[in-house]
Amino acid sequence: MPVRLTGFFVLVAGGSWAYLFYQAWQMSHLPMSQMRMPPTAFDAWSAGDLAWIFGMWAVMMVAMMLPSALPMFAAFTRYGRSSNADTALTLWLAAGYFAVWLLFCVPLTALQWLLHSLSWLSPMMENRQPYLAAGMLVLAGSYQFTAFKNICLSHCRTPFGFLLQHWQPGGMGALRTGFSHGLHCLGCCWLQMLLMFAAGVMNLVAMLMLTALITLEKTAPVPATRLSAGIGVLLLGLAGYIAVNA
Repeated sequence: MPVRLTGFFVLVAGGSWAYLFYQAWQMSHLPMSQMRMPPTAFDAWSAGDLAWIFGMWAVMMVAMMLPSALPMFAAFTRYGRSSNADTALTLWLAAGYFAVWLLFCVPLTALQWLLHSLSWLSPMMENRQPYLAAGMLVLAGSYQFTAFKNICLSHCRTPFGFLLQHWQPGGMGALRTGFSHGLHCLGCCWLQMLLMFAAGVMNLVAMLMLTALITLEKTAPVPATRLSAGIGVLLLGLAGYIAVNA
C-alpha cells in the first residue's frame, strides 16, 4: 500500500488501542465514584448509556479487526492499480468492511445491556458466571468445525481470490466489495468476539490474545481447516477446564 494509506491505517489502529488502554487504566486506577459504569437495572439504561457502550464496542471492533483486514486492503490497492483504479478507493473498501462490524455492535450492545441487567456482568464489566464463559467457549469451539466457518475463513485467507469474484468498480463498488468481505469476516469471527463477554468486556489481555488469534487464523501458512480445528480444540479444552473448576 502507499505510505500515506499505510500510515492512516496504523494511526487508526494505534488510536483505537490507545483509547482501550486508557479505558482499562481508568478502571484500575480511578475510584469507582469517578468512573462511568453501566447501570445494573434493565430500565435504568438511558440512550446515553447505550451510545457509550456501542461506541466502546465500535472502537474494539476497529482495534481488533484492522490487523487481520490489512492483507485485504493491501490486495485491493494492488488490484486497483492493475485496473487503473484510484488507490483512494481502498478507503471506501475499508468503510464497507467496518460498516458490517459497526452493525454487529448493535446486538453486542443489546447483549451487554441484558447481561448487566441479569447481574451476570459486574459494573466493571467482568464476567460473574463461569458457566457463561464455559458455554460461550463451547459454542465458539464447536463453531470452528462447521463448514460455514471454514467457507468464510477461506474467503478471508485468499484476498486476491475474493477480489476476482467480488470486484466492483467505482466508489460504491468498493463500498459494496468491502461490505461483502466484512460479511464473510463476520461469519468467520463473530463467536470469537462474543468471548469478550466470557473474559470480561474490557479485559485487555483477552483483546490482545483474540486479535492475535484472529490474525493468525487468517494469515498463517497452515491449511485453514487444520488451523480452525486446532483452535476449536483449544477453546473446547479451555471450556472444560473452566467448567471443572467452577
